[in-house]
Amino acid sequence: MVINLLSFLTLLSNIFVVLFIVLHIFSIKKIYVNLIIKLIEKKGGEIAFIFSLVATLGSLYFSEIALFEPCKLCWFQRIFMYPLVVILGVSLFKKTKDVFYYVQPLSAVGALIAIYHYYFQINPNPLAPCSSVGFSVSCNLNFFTHYGYITIPWMSFSAFLYIFLVSLVKLRSKNNS
Repeated sequence: MVINLLSFLTLLSNIFVVLFIVLHIFSIKKIYVNLIIKLIEKKGGEIAFIFSLVATLGSLYFSEIALFEPCKLCWFQRIFMYPLVVILGVSLFKKTKDVFYYVQPLSAVGALIAIYHYYFQINPNPLAPCSSVGFSVSCNLNFFTHYGYITIPWMSFSAFLYIFLVSLVKLRSKNNS
């Protein structure tokens, strides 16, 4: 049930990001793009915090309740996601404005690791960074696939990408004002 909910939320966020990018690139319905940008400028910290919190709780659910053992690349993604919850949470509490200078590089590196991990899941490779049996499971191991493409690394990538795009909008609006 939780896995289905997280997969559905990932699907919705993927649709939203693709729709936003298409509308923005092709200048279609510019009024909607501007409304979304205004919403992100106003509530971006809260949005990014919610995404990081859901991603963190989801990863903890997978390893501690569903008992999916994380591989090395999963751990690296966690290293970049978990601090985002604290950084964004403190920034909301303290009402700091420069938090996205820290959020953007963390989310960018986390997204790169996640998409690299996803690549090894859809193209299994015996030379994957954690393919050997020993300290962790193989990076090629896929616990589930929903909607034909959503796996745990894709969920991670989606969360990192969303947080990165929010930080991009927030930093761009800060630099323009």
